[in-house]
Amino acid sequence: MISVVIPAYNEEENIPILYEKLKKVLDNLGEDYEIIFVDDGSTDGTYEILKEIAQKDKKVKVIRFRRNFGQTAAMYAGFEHAKGDIIITMDADLQNDPEDIPRLLEKMKEGYDIVSGWRKDRKDPFFSRKLPSMIANWIISKVTGVHLHDYGCTLKAYKADIAKQYRLYGDMHRFLPALAKRFGAKITEIPVKHHPRLYGKSKYGIGRTIRVILDIFLVKFLNEYITRPLYVFGGIGLTLFGVGFLIELYLTVLKLFFGQDIGHRPLLILGVLLILSGIQLVSTGIIAELIVRTYYESKGEKPYIIQEKINVEEEK
Repeated sequence: MISVVIPAYNEEENIPILYEKLKKVLDNLGEDYEIIFVDDGSTDGTYEILKEIAQKDKKVKVIRFRRNFGQTAAMYAGFEHAKGDIIITMDADLQNDPEDIPRLLEKMKEGYDIVSGWRKDRKDPFFSRKLPSMIANWIISKVTGVHLHDYGCTLKAYKADIAKQYRLYGDMHRFLPALAKRFGAKITEIPVKHHPRLYGKSKYGIGRTIRVILDIFLVKFLNEYITRPLYVFGGIGLTLFGVGFLIELYLTVLKLFFGQDIGHRPLLILGVLLILSGIQLVSTGIIAELIVRTYYESKGEKPYIIQEKINVEEEK
């Protein structure tokens, strides 16, 4: 069985067109399938359109959030409710092409756990979308060791057991291939089509670049140091201690052998404050992330609230 998970936020004009295209492709596959739309708190007519489609087609399942929780939460909800052995994710804005789905599935047959789409000919503005994405993809690939050209492409195919391994928070959905490295997942990518947006407006801009950069550090930590945090914190601590020791040794030599006054050096004080503040902030951020995960998982809570479901079977 194939599950197609589609987060949607204010996409009322795109949903009917996407549904017709997607249904045509999936019917031609000859496989059992389901389509899971996750309405991420839309304020337009998206939910009413999805409800109408679901009433006519029982293969369409709709999950409605009480408010906008973000694409990662929508993905997570879709993964949690998916019944398929393979889960396909895609955007609702018609920029991903459903006709690429058979190619993703064909590649999965070669033994891959994740097949990621690569928008090789991306139809987005260069400076505001493409250039930041190219830089981010290069950094993510270097830091994580999972080399993909397009982490931001939502069109991906996952084996269900891989997709369901992680509880997703923040904006971590784009990093699933890198996170899956921890489980020994076999990952590849194929070029896919990308269309310019016809209706509505993009929900993402250059402002999310900072969040992506911060998430890169978190992914590195989760992949390599989650079970041995002393290595990363201890390594930084020892390095800083060594640098501090050399500085103090240098100042001691100046004081003892050259008689210089070392008690009024603003640059030294500023440097120490900046180093300590930087480490404190980064460490606090990572620790806070772990606390959030512990809170959700210990209480069994989800990072979203569902208002209504259509055609969705409850877990026994």
